[in-house]
Amino acid sequence: MNTKNNGKNNGNHRTRKATDRYRSLRNKGGAVTEDQRLLTRPVQPLIRPTEPIPHERVEEEEHAFERALHLDFTYTDPWRVFRIMSEFVNGFDMLAHIPPSVAIFGSARTKPNDPMYEAAVETARLLAKAGFGVITGGGPGIMEAANKGAQEGGNLSIGCNIELPFEQDDNPYLDIALDFRYFFVRKTMFVKYSSAFIIFPGGFGTMDELFEALTLIQTKKVIHFPVILSGSKYWEGLINWIRDMMLATEKISPEDVGLLQMSDDPAEICQMVCDAYRASSQLEKEDQNREKSIR
Repeated sequence: MNTKNNGKNNGNHRTRKATDRYRSLRNKGGAVTEDQRLLTRPVQPLIRPTEPIPHERVEEEEHAFERALHLDFTYTDPWRVFRIMSEFVNGFDMLAHIPPSVAIFGSARTKPNDPMYEAAVETARLLAKAGFGVITGGGPGIMEAANKGAQEGGNLSIGCNIELPFEQDDNPYLDIALDFRYFFVRKTMFVKYSSAFIIFPGGFGTMDELFEALTLIQTKKVIHFPVILSGSKYWEGLINWIRDMMLATEKISPEDVGLLQMSDDPAEICQMVCDAYRASSQLEKEDQNREKSIR
C-alpha cells in the first residue's frame, strides 16, 4: 500500500532509462493485479486416482524445486504475505487517529450533473459538519462527490484506492489518500474505521461492499452499525427481491430485512447516522464489556 506524495521532484534531471526499466520489471505481467496473482493457482493436469502419473508430470515435479531456487522470491506467495502485512500496518497507522467517520459508496461512473452526485455531495457535507470524516474508494463519481462534500463541510476526506487492471486515479478532494493492492485489506479499513455505510447507486463493487456489511452484521462478526441506501428508485427492485424471494423462501430471517435502511434526504441520513452513533456511545458507557466502537 502506498501513501501519496504530492511534492514535486524538481532536482533530479537524470536519464529515465533506469527508472523505466525498474517500472517495467515491477509491472511485469501487464494488467494482472496482485489480487489475481494471490488467488490463482497454476493449472495442473487432471489425473484419476486409478491412472498412472504421466512421465512428463513426474519429470516436472522432480525439477520443480530446482526451478524454485532460481525464481525471484518477490513473485512468490510467501513474499505476498509480507506485502499483505505491510498494507495492514500502513493502513492502521494512517487511519488510527482520524475522527469518527462514515464510508460512502457508489458508482465511479456517476457524472457531476447526475442528481445522485449532488445528493452525495450534500450528504457528505452535512455529515462533515456534524463531526464525521468521510471515507470513500478515492476514485471518481460518487466517491469524488462524497470527498468533495467532506471538504466543503470542513472535515477530513479520506480515499482508499485499489489497484485495478485499468488505472483509477485519485479524485482531487482527498486529504488522506491510500493505495491498496488487495481488496480484502481495503475492505477491512472501511469496516474498522467507519461508523456507518451509506450506499448510493452503483455496480458490482458497490454491491460487494453492501452485502459484505450485511453479512458481517447478520453473522454478528461486528456490532450492528447503520447501512443506509440512498436513491430509493434505484434500490426498490433489490429491496422487493429480498423481501419477496429471499425472505419468502426463508433464506433470511425477518429481522435481517431490517438491517437495511433507506432514505433520499441527505439531512435525514445525517440524522440517522448521528442518532446511531450517540446510541452506541451511550451503550459503551452502560456496558463496560462492550467493544469500544459502534461495531
